Amino acid sequence: MNPGPFGMVQTGVPFGEILAVRNWLEIEAPVRRPLRQHPRRRINGFACVRSEISGKRLWGLFAERFGHAEKFFASHIVMNYCPLAFLEDTGRNRTPDKLAPAEKARLTAACDRHLQTIVAVLEPEWVIGIGDFAAKRATQALLDTPVKIGRILHPSPASPTANRDWAGAVVRQLEALQVWD
Repeated sequence: MNPGPFGMVQTGVPFGEILAVRNWLEIEAPVRRPLRQHPRRRINGFACVRSEISGKRLWGLFAERFGHAEKFFASHIVMNYCPLAFLEDTGRNRTPDKLAPAEKARLTAACDRHLQTIVAVLEPEWVIGIGDFAAKRATQALLDTPVKIGRILHPSPASPTANRDWAGAVVRQLEALQVWD
């Protein structure tokens, strides 16, 4: 969907749980702070001490299944539909579906073009939406392409279903789609 304040906002990597990015993806680099930061959501880069549970679950599953990041990325990519973060006055993450209609329409058009470009360049067989929002956007944006669209459960701890064997549920979903065997 879009970056969370303790994941991609800190690392530049979708679902950017610090330890997963550093230890499994083997990425660690300086992260420049924007000129204006939200006082409750400071950019600390790899010095961020908060865990990003969604990223911990997602990258943990891939690490367990593939062992090494190179093996995973030989046939997979992870990207955000919307690579922009929006914060409310309170510091709460505002997801694209919560934007005002005019803002949402302009953003959706730009994000759809971004997704269409990625798919045109990479020519994947599958696009898997992580959660309902991402799957619906992929379905709409890629309507005129031959790519297959699937959906997996979003790993957010805000989802009661994700808090009950998220990894097992996702493996079963990907196997049912015949993306994984």
